[in-house]
Amino acid sequence: MTRTLVIGFGNLDRADDGVAFHVVNALRRRLGKTALEEDNTGLEDLGSEADSVFIGQLVPEMMDLLEGYDRVVFVDAHVDPALEDLYCAAVSPDEAGLTFTHHMSPATLLAFFKAIHGRDIEGYLVSIRGRDFDFHRNLSPETIALVESAVDRITTLFD
Repeated sequence: MTRTLVIGFGNLDRADDGVAFHVVNALRRRLGKTALEEDNTGLEDLGSEADSVFIGQLVPEMMDLLEGYDRVVFVDAHVDPALEDLYCAAVSPDEAGLTFTHHMSPATLLAFFKAIHGRDIEGYLVSIRGRDFDFHRNLSPETIALVESAVDRITTLFD
């Protein structure tokens, strides 16, 4: 059995930056699980073959959360005009250094995990272009239109 953890991260109060919350909930509904409330990260519900959580940002303490999983899929928003609106790529711990900062990339989290636990985890990033990062909770029409496509991409990564 290949266990997968989907980690959505972002800020619900900054419009499209919270798109991962919507992706995680769409995925949970597709898998027959209860959607997360805004005050529930999903960290208390772990233990399935496919788990999903939503957090504000990646932090070093999360490396222990990855123990017991074979694959992790990170979901967030991006603003890079050089990337596709729905950007999906493998993430490798070799792409990051081992520097502690207040902001951590998926590659850095995987590198910490490898350094501490001595093994690799298969990693992927699914990132959706954000267009609106003002202080409100509504997604832009362009970003919300990509939520189901992001879930489709994530589910293709499952066994």
